Amino acid sequence: MPVRAETVGEVGVDWLGNDITIDAVSDPKVSGVTCHVTYFDRSVIDRLKNGNWFEDPSNNSIACRQTGPVTIGDIDLSREGEEVFREGLSLIWKSLVVNRIYDKKNNTLIYLAHSRQVTDGSAKMSISTVPLFDRQVTWENGPPK
Repeated sequence: MPVRAETVGEVGVDWLGNDITIDAVSDPKVSGVTCHVTYFDRSVIDRLKNGNWFEDPSNNSIACRQTGPVTIGDIDLSREGEEVFREGLSLIWKSLVVNRIYDKKNNTLIYLAHSRQVTDGSAKMSISTVPLFDRQVTWENGPPK
């Protein structure tokens, strides 16, 4: 079940009231890992000025780090991984999604932030990795074979 983010920062970028929002997202199945996700939050003035009321840009960024002892629960080990976080960026059209993928060969967790649109996907994305090599990691179900 995807989790909700906690807004930890907000930076004003122009006189129209547009902001860059910074959210902290804790992975619900991997304790000890926190991702910080940024996205652009359009102001009411900008929405009225440009006539596009419902949508925020797809620009986003992500950085994930170990923030405590790492314990990995029952995660999806497939190539597609699983959704960790989703937040709506418009009323009906788009959402910001964070997926987690485990790279077994390199013993690394990969977090991918991207926008999902109803009609077309978005090519704007960013990734962050959390290497598990040479770290004290507890796998609740034993390490992957």
